[in-house]
Amino acid sequence: MHAMQYEITLPADYDMGIIRHRVATRGERTDSLRGLGLKAYGIREKGVNGSPVNQYAPFYLWGTQSGMNDFLLGPGFAGLCNDFGRPAVRHWNVLTFEPGPAFGNPPRTASRSTRRLPAETSLEDAISLAMAGVAGLRRAAGMHSTALALDPLSWEFVQFTLWSDPAPDDGGIRYEVLHTSTPQLNSLPHGRQWGEAE
Repeated sequence: MHAMQYEITLPADYDMGIIRHRVATRGERTDSLRGLGLKAYGIREKGVNGSPVNQYAPFYLWGTQSGMNDFLLGPGFAGLCNDFGRPAVRHWNVLTFEPGPAFGNPPRTASRSTRRLPAETSLEDAISLAMAGVAGLRRAAGMHSTALALDPLSWEFVQFTLWSDPAPDDGGIRYEVLHTSTPQLNSLPHGRQWGEAE
């Protein structure tokens, strides 16, 4: 499984109603996208929830590498690039995906936290500790789902969590979720992904 996100930072005086309208009129186009487990259409607004910027920052969970590649090379992403320029696309290897108590409810907010793996800690120990943190979140009220992923370039964890309620202020980045496409959400493998083939 692969996680992916791009962030389009917009001018401070940008009318975020434009993005809201874009998602309201185009968001359903990804509701049946092949290979897509989940897309959360996230935004940040300057001055809201501590955000210093206006930003459009959708997050994706892909069940297949080919689905992600088809999207990035296809007309949908080309249209976004035509409108906003080609953004840098970050992607990570998913270590675990966990549904929460609010899995049956539509997500309204999201949070993203990142942390570097300590250089002095073994990779196995760092991952085990991060996975224990995910397990501790599993029963959090209002938690729709969470994905823990790893960037092996920077050796950094990223955890993206969807909430049916306001996202808690845990020091990470908080988003409003305008729409969620979940064509293959129920087919995403739940639980630990890292180390299964060992």
